[in-house]
Amino acid sequence: MAVTNWDAFIQQTDNRIGEVRKGAPDMARAFQGLAKASTAPGALDTKTKELIALAIGITARCDGCLAYHARAAAKHGATREEIIEVISVSVYMGGGPSMIYGAEALAAFDGLAKS
Repeated sequence: MAVTNWDAFIQQTDNRIGEVRKGAPDMARAFQGLAKASTAPGALDTKTKELIALAIGITARCDGCLAYHARAAAKHGATREEIIEVISVSVYMGGGPSMIYGAEALAAFDGLAKS
């Protein structure tokens, strides 16, 4: 099933993750810390790290990853052209399934960059 409303998808996913956070708060805090530390600027800036995460989401075929990392990439100044290059590398590394998820990633970026 293709996602058509990425904002609603993120809200639904946030609600579901919230239930997991309630049940496993220590794990959730640890994961949040890992995410924050991993995307903090260092040798690579945050935008580049979010583009890498988006590529991994494409090759892993993870809808939630597409939504969160497309939104974060847009927030950190990624352009549509950069997203398309990320898709190209993802297809190179992941083949046909990455082409399908690359198209989904572009739809997520287009839908969320305006939010």
